[in-house]
Amino acid sequence: MIAFDLNLRMRSTYLLALITAAVALPLAAQTPDLGRPGGAVPEIPGRTPPSPVIPKGPTPRTADGKPSLSGVWNPDRNFIGDISRALKKGEELPLQPWAAKLTKGRMAADDPEASCLPTGVPRMSPYPYKILQSPTLIVLLFEGNIHSFRQIFLDRATHPKNLNPTWYGDSIGKWDGDTLVIDTIGFNDRFWFDFIGHPHTEQLHTIERYRRPDLGTLEDEVTIEDPGAYTKPFTITSKSRLTQGSDLMEYICNENNRDVKHIVGPSGLNER
Repeated sequence: MIAFDLNLRMRSTYLLALITAAVALPLAAQTPDLGRPGGAVPEIPGRTPPSPVIPKGPTPRTADGKPSLSGVWNPDRNFIGDISRALKKGEELPLQPWAAKLTKGRMAADDPEASCLPTGVPRMSPYPYKILQSPTLIVLLFEGNIHSFRQIFLDRATHPKNLNPTWYGDSIGKWDGDTLVIDTIGFNDRFWFDFIGHPHTEQLHTIERYRRPDLGTLEDEVTIEDPGAYTKPFTITSKSRLTQGSDLMEYICNENNRDVKHIVGPSGLNER
């Protein structure tokens, strides 16, 4: 019980620190800012920071010759503060006016993740995630938030009809050479794309392309289409780093969460 309480306290403290960093109050000059290019991301209490050295070696492969995506991965924590930081150079987020206005008015305490709810797609928490791969199913296990999971089905080619909207939607995958292509629909509109609060609607449709060019690197390119909130499709990219000799930690967020009421201010400094 003591270990549980300590872990909960450390996670809760980090959550508050992380969102406070995005809030960019007058102390922004001294405080890491997730909402601006170049802003730092605070380290996670209770966890050793990932080594800056990326493991070297060839891409591992499964028995059927496909690239193995299995492993524990640390996501790119530099873009999760503001999804526009992952756009191609020179591009801007094609927000519809109502979506831009909503983003600027959102408060950090309104972030669903601050209430221990799932992050959705393509948003990643700053915590590690684990991929388990089989010929017919790929599962992503998320350390952060509510220890949630996501399933990608490789044994069917179509989505079920009349899907009930969910946090992670319905995902079907296929291999295009050495690239795993994941098609997902059926999202609810409750999660945010990032800590800034960029929204989406239930019309959201994502196409993810995962590649593992070598042992230590996982590349993810996501094309986002949502005619309800954006004027045109756009694409973001990120990289994850393999963590060797480690595993996911237990993270309990959905009990005794006392920090949300203390989070004040906007979700991020939206002025550029």
